[in-house]
Amino acid sequence: MNTTIMLFLIQDGITNGAIYALLGLALVLVFAVTRVILIPQGEFVTYGALTYASLASGQMPGTAKLALAMGVVAFALDVFAGRKSLHVRLIARSFLANIVLPGIVLALTLYFVAQKPPVAVSIALSLVIVAMIGLSLYRIVFQPLAHTSVLVLLIASVGCHLALQGLGLLFFGAEGQRGPAVLSTAFTAGSLRFTGQSITVYGITIAFIVGLWLFFGWTLYGKALRATAVNRLGARLAGIRTTLSGQIAFLLASVIGALSGILIVPITTLYYDTGFLIGIKGFIAAIIGGLVSYPLTAIAALVVGTVEAFSSFYASNYKEVIVFMLLIPVLLLRSLAAPAVEEEKD
Repeated sequence: MNTTIMLFLIQDGITNGAIYALLGLALVLVFAVTRVILIPQGEFVTYGALTYASLASGQMPGTAKLALAMGVVAFALDVFAGRKSLHVRLIARSFLANIVLPGIVLALTLYFVAQKPPVAVSIALSLVIVAMIGLSLYRIVFQPLAHTSVLVLLIASVGCHLALQGLGLLFFGAEGQRGPAVLSTAFTAGSLRFTGQSITVYGITIAFIVGLWLFFGWTLYGKALRATAVNRLGARLAGIRTTLSGQIAFLLASVIGALSGILIVPITTLYYDTGFLIGIKGFIAAIIGGLVSYPLTAIAALVVGTVEAFSSFYASNYKEVIVFMLLIPVLLLRSLAAPAVEEEKD
């Protein structure tokens, strides 16, 4: 290996690691606030990418219809939950958020699909569609289970992953898709060539990290999320709506996942089940970060991306195995450092 090849591999690793960093941050955020290990994060990546690719090619994405259907179910649950004390204001707000907004987005999608929308419109519609799916997913599945154990939430998360993956096959088919690049410019620096898409990946990743830091440190909602993450019961006693905190966490996670997919799909062909593997690599970064540390998760994501790039060069058939093996020493060290817990006696 010469210096040029090594630089190319490092560049590729940083690009991949930036995507994994976004996903890892989303997973840490959701787990800290709701205790949900968000396995469907990979489906948010797939839905965002393939919705964007479908819109760019003039095809109607089934995700827009799914957002409306899930919104109807979420509205029905809100009405059922408040059946004893119906508040007109709350029901009207739920109706606007779960039915009117998805209906407007579906109408806009039908309108723009016939005209092959520009890149900016396709990105905006894709982000809004996946964000609505994420919010409805929390309301339908995880909000009713908010007080159950982590194991129950994990089983529900796996079930959501399987259901959304099957719907992805129904909506997009088994064929892969690629979308247009967000930026088509390119420049060279020495022996390295930087495309507009890779620069966009770096810029958006840095912007999201800084934005999340500012959000959690300086905004009221960010501080509410941090309080919910530290002590859910204490946050409720202090007047913080933990349900709203969960909604915000899922909203941010779905937007981050969709944006990650939009950044990836111009670089490589994505299939209906590709997002799961990408999400798992973000999960590895989150595990290395202990599912609590945002800076450590971002650094771990860059390490995962770099290891993957070098593994592709030296042993491409085993690159996934090598990446997943990064978990073994981390989990071993954490288990040795964890305090002993006595088993409960009858």
